[in-house]
Amino acid sequence: MVEDIKNVDRTELGRKLFSQPCEFLRGVERLEDLSTPELPEVAFVGRSNCGKSSLLNALTGRKSLARTSKTPGRTKQLNFFDLGQKVWLVDMPGYGYAKASKKEIMEWNQTVNDYLKGRPTLLKLCLLIDSRHGIKSNDIEMMQLLDKAAVSYHIILTKIDKIGNLDLENRINSCFKILKLHPAAFPEPIPTSSLNGEGIPQLRAEIAIMIQQGSK
Repeated sequence: MVEDIKNVDRTELGRKLFSQPCEFLRGVERLEDLSTPELPEVAFVGRSNCGKSSLLNALTGRKSLARTSKTPGRTKQLNFFDLGQKVWLVDMPGYGYAKASKKEIMEWNQTVNDYLKGRPTLLKLCLLIDSRHGIKSNDIEMMQLLDKAAVSYHIILTKIDKIGNLDLENRINSCFKILKLHPAAFPEPIPTSSLNGEGIPQLRAEIAIMIQQGSK
């Protein structure tokens, strides 16, 4: 019973946080273009077309906070959103888009590297993995970068409504094995669906609790 109450409290904490107004602040292509950080930050990153914009919209209960597109690689800068003057949500450039030029890829990688290494207010990073495809080699590269930068991150499986229960179970088990090898990662993934809302309350709660702990 006590555990149930705690779970309810966690869910309510997340609901209250993400019911706050959420507004676009700015988009930047270089870290030096950013002002001094004012609030704790939670960033979202993943391969192009992994469902990042849809997840941000689902978390905040908006339909068009983050623009979704059928064209992979549309986000080419760090986009900052202010959630109730409690936390900044950061939509990071997607990676792994094969049609991007070498120059673009190098610039995007530099932006991501600079942000990860030079942002003291970054509390948590959500690394999104399309559940249909699982963790790929470029995801491992990102995880290694996060381990090296000592940035705490959580694997978020997206689009679980598009695969069966057995496939999802296998995907989660595969994630468990990989996560054991990465010291900066949370030990278990969070399966989510932006379409039916599965896992969204849990992710909201995880973010809310981390912000609450970080403010103490």
